[in-house]
Amino acid sequence: MNRLENKVCLVTGAASGIGRSIAETFLREGARVLLTDIDGVRGEREAQRLRDEGLDAWFEVHDVTDETRWRELLFKLQERWRCLDVLVNNAGIAITADVEHLTLAQWRKVNAVNLDAVFIGTQQAIAAMKELGGSIINVASIEGFIGEPMVPSYNASKGGVRIFSRAAAAHCARNGYAIRINNLCPGYATTAMISSGLEQLGEGLAQQFQGYLQQRIPMGRLATTEEIAKGALFLASDDSSYMTGADLVIDGGYLAQ
Repeated sequence: MNRLENKVCLVTGAASGIGRSIAETFLREGARVLLTDIDGVRGEREAQRLRDEGLDAWFEVHDVTDETRWRELLFKLQERWRCLDVLVNNAGIAITADVEHLTLAQWRKVNAVNLDAVFIGTQQAIAAMKELGGSIINVASIEGFIGEPMVPSYNASKGGVRIFSRAAAAHCARNGYAIRINNLCPGYATTAMISSGLEQLGEGLAQQFQGYLQQRIPMGRLATTEEIAKGALFLASDDSSYMTGADLVIDGGYLAQ
């Protein structure tokens, strides 16, 4: 299938997890994809693997909190492929600490990556897409709907992404830009972030939390990253042409009860 044939896409946090699956899914649907990540070794390895399969993948090291780096990358991308059709703001981090023990520095670090960077990327993508239009997909989370005691900074950042995306989407639509901005809201998936978070809890609490998740998720399992990537594909493609300012939740029924 070629639902994204010749579309030019940028996916942040694409060296692993959901970002990697989104980039690969887009490539297999005919897109040209710039993968970016703070992890240069892993990111270049993934891009080379995809190029070896004949896919049009390119990698750049990218600190998403650096506004100047965003400008550099978008300039390079437009020089190489002339336009930007799809941006996926996927890069994100989590720090496990409750509200009593979370430090201000930790709070600011999480929000810088998860929320401030989404603002920077969205703002610059709008400027790049104004003439021809495009799709901006901001990866939020079901953690932006609910509160989890051990990740308040993550909750706040993802809730902020959801509301920011709505405001930006309304702005673009009201100004006649053919730019759609939507939130992709995954539930718990089999990613390194989840594994790392469980490790921070310690073995006993981690086992308790895993048991809780199996009971709490009606479908009884975590998502695969490929299942989340299919939602991103829908939002990137013309199939979602009448969607903007919306939340696409993929959570195995977690929020349904």
